[in-house]
Amino acid sequence: MSVMFARAATGIAHGAGKPITFVVSLIVIVAWAISGPLFKFSDTWQLIINTGTTIVTFLMVFLIQNTQNRDGAAIQAKLDELICASDVPNRYVGIEDLTEEELDELRTKCRQRVNGGKT
Repeated sequence: MSVMFARAATGIAHGAGKPITFVVSLIVIVAWAISGPLFKFSDTWQLIINTGTTIVTFLMVFLIQNTQNRDGAAIQAKLDELICASDVPNRYVGIEDLTEEELDELRTKCRQRVNGGKT
């Protein structure tokens, strides 16, 4: 199930980012707007676009978040591998699991090293 969702999410996210998807969406909205006078700008006419865009937005949030989570995890794994393959200390491997306060403390220490002990 997870693999199928990941494949679907990736495919849909890639498809949603293409120019043709934007053009098709624009055509749908223009057609909806042009049809307004035909339907006398009724509540149903408005409800159609509101419902459609809400559903698409709701679903896309989860698909995009899924692809971003996987991309972020892949980048983190690559960075960890680079750190492990080098001669530098491995203290930064896994820091993505630290709390916000621990990350702030680590950033402060890094700035101090760069500035020669000055904050």
